[in-house]
Amino acid sequence: MKFLDQCKIYLKSGDGGAGAASFRREKFIEFGGPDGGDGGKGGDIVLLAVENLNTLIDYRYRQHFRAEQGRGGAGRNRTGGGGADLVLAVPVGTQVLDEDNETVLADLTAPDQRIVFLRGGDGGFGNMHYKSSTNRAPRRAGPGWPGREAWVWLRLKLIADVGLVGLPNAGKSTLLAAASQARPKIADYPFTTLRPQLGVVRLGDEEFVLADLPGLIEGASEGAGLGIRFLGHVERCSVILHLVDGTEADVAQAYHLVREELMAYGHGLARKPEIVGLNKIDALDPAAVEAKCRALTEAAGAAARVLPLSGATGAGLRQVLGAALSAVAAARERAAEAEALVDAQ
Repeated sequence: MKFLDQCKIYLKSGDGGAGAASFRREKFIEFGGPDGGDGGKGGDIVLLAVENLNTLIDYRYRQHFRAEQGRGGAGRNRTGGGGADLVLAVPVGTQVLDEDNETVLADLTAPDQRIVFLRGGDGGFGNMHYKSSTNRAPRRAGPGWPGREAWVWLRLKLIADVGLVGLPNAGKSTLLAAASQARPKIADYPFTTLRPQLGVVRLGDEEFVLADLPGLIEGASEGAGLGIRFLGHVERCSVILHLVDGTEADVAQAYHLVREELMAYGHGLARKPEIVGLNKIDALDPAAVEAKCRALTEAAGAAARVLPLSGATGAGLRQVLGAALSAVAAARERAAEAEALVDAQ
């Protein structure tokens, strides 16, 4: 299945049905009076977040969606049937933006979250509603109210616990393949990963979701390379696992380049908990590994945790994943405390 994280679609809720102008006609009943029923309500446009989706590809080849119209009223005070709601299934983490592609109108962040995005039009009144002491036989009936319509953007920001970031060829896809059952494309040239890849990492009885994101280059926050398109996925991650290629001549410079892009992008990325991994230690001698770990510690700050590993051989992999799991557990605990505080208020 192809990955698609952004698309533009047209939505229209159903028009309400027209009311009926009808009069009671029965034998031996004179002046039966009006008995026109109301029109039915138009169908709503409903967005539903489902857990088993991770792409918007369903909206790539069909962009127009209309809910069913309400049916018209009838005599004998019969109300028209309501139009069926149109339920659009979207992945968890989908945002709905206005046509300007900037204003967020809705954000579906939880499984089974349901939002009535466009309400259907109400049905028109039948002539029964217009009967009065001075107008005993009204011939007026109301038309149904029109539904609402809008062009909107759907933007998916994958919800993962840990996001893998780094320069191209830092070994992110190799690490994802070694840590989970995911099988991303792995090659020895830059930008092998063209779209985010998700994998579930299991350590004992615990598990977390790891996302491999396309490599960042200088200027990614301004649109260079593939970074600007996929940096939004990092917003949903609780922890950042920053991989640095140990074979780089200046690992500190490689670290700073990616951090500067995260800070330039904003949205709190630079404030997220970070674990720094010195990758490809299988290609280095122990003295070089120790020296480059010291250089990364100085670049990231004393509070940062720098761990050596090799995605290819698995050396140090369990320690890195354990540190990531601990950081994820701490982030979940903070989120639970914040939610409890909000509920208490």
